[in-house]
Amino acid sequence: MKLILISMAVASVLFGCNGLNSEKKEHGKHSAMPASEWSESQLLDTVQYQTFNYFWDGAEPTSGLARERIHMDSIYPTHDRNIITTGGSGFGLMAILVGVERGFISREQAVERLEKAVDFLARADRFHGAWPHWLTPEGKVAPFSAKDDGGDLVETAFLVQGLLTVKEYFEGGSEREQQLADRIQQLWEEVEWDWYTKGGEDVLYWHWSPQHGWDMNFPVGGYNEALIMYVLAAASPTHPVSKEVYEKGWALNGKIAEDTTYYGLETELNHYEHDAAPVGPLFWAHYSYLGLDPNGLSDQYGDYWKLNRNHALIHYRHSLENPQGYKGYGKNLWGLTSSYSMKGYAGHRPDKDLGVISPTAALSSMPYTPEESKQFLRYMYSEQDSLIGRFGPYDAFSLEAGWSLPRYLAIDQGPIPVMIENYRSGLLWKHFMKNKDLHNGLRKLGFKSPYLKEDE
Repeated sequence: MKLILISMAVASVLFGCNGLNSEKKEHGKHSAMPASEWSESQLLDTVQYQTFNYFWDGAEPTSGLARERIHMDSIYPTHDRNIITTGGSGFGLMAILVGVERGFISREQAVERLEKAVDFLARADRFHGAWPHWLTPEGKVAPFSAKDDGGDLVETAFLVQGLLTVKEYFEGGSEREQQLADRIQQLWEEVEWDWYTKGGEDVLYWHWSPQHGWDMNFPVGGYNEALIMYVLAAASPTHPVSKEVYEKGWALNGKIAEDTTYYGLETELNHYEHDAAPVGPLFWAHYSYLGLDPNGLSDQYGDYWKLNRNHALIHYRHSLENPQGYKGYGKNLWGLTSSYSMKGYAGHRPDKDLGVISPTAALSSMPYTPEESKQFLRYMYSEQDSLIGRFGPYDAFSLEAGWSLPRYLAIDQGPIPVMIENYRSGLLWKHFMKNKDLHNGLRKLGFKSPYLKEDE
């Protein structure tokens, strides 16, 4: 078994168009012990450091933002390997804050990188304030599909969640840091959330394009990964939507509360508007909650801590039961989400289980299932270390099929350091939940949270 060395400082490496620069300088303490002998803190530090580095060493150099994917085998699909993901970049901005708090980089290094990112986002293509799903290093839209060449409000929401967390983190700092926070506030205020109601309908639409208008025709109804979009749309100080948009569009006039029981656990909300599946892939328990703290969070439809904890536990219990008899499934190996697979990118969930495990599923669920997630973490680094590379565990693998690829996706690596940090210290939750605009939006929609003070 190879040994994984822990580096507690960032290497001076650029990940450019031609691959990794081999002149890497590492500093700090290293552990030559087998991973099976590492302490819990060593394991957590290591996986956070490696996944943070996807967004630091692995960032697209012009923008400082996140590449959509990094393939260590250098085999890419038809689009450019430097394509930038806006939603994944929102996750990456939060990972940079983890890097500061854990001593992987200095506060000054973070500010410099974040200034570059904000500069880029300010001049990049936007569509009524919303960024597209993908951007080129020149800041131009890269179509995600034939008609998806305009604003993507869900990806924009993930990006804004990250930006506002950065704003709150630096707002009380130096003059330079306050300027960064002010520029983020401007970007936030420029997003026209109300435009995406398609002329005043009581629902938010995912896409709009100047070439194709509303042809994508994707009204977003819950439950799925997009709760944060509705919360931010209600919270906007400049282009807000009404409570009716949330109640009718997202909550489907109350139908979202028609839950079921699966593996002996209440799902709390109805996970699918147009599907009978009991639960979705586990990224639904992560993306909106990188900043939005589900602890004590509730509204007229549900308890969001119970929702997410039960979601993770259902996936865990599915692996324990292992109805299809897949190799390796059990307490050490669990968690299904959308990721790579033998059949391309696929949405894995208990009722659509191809025998593919995606490490982000269990690792990013650590706040909800700490012991089960740490068991998975220790197993991966002790027994499956060939499935771990420079930027942490590879995106997905199947012991049943004997399949894996040395490839990463930003949207899967990003939640890992962020949600582990929320488990360890609550860092990202504490900062995002301080935002006063957010408080206004949560109140408007009828949410209850420990962060909402009576005297505000």
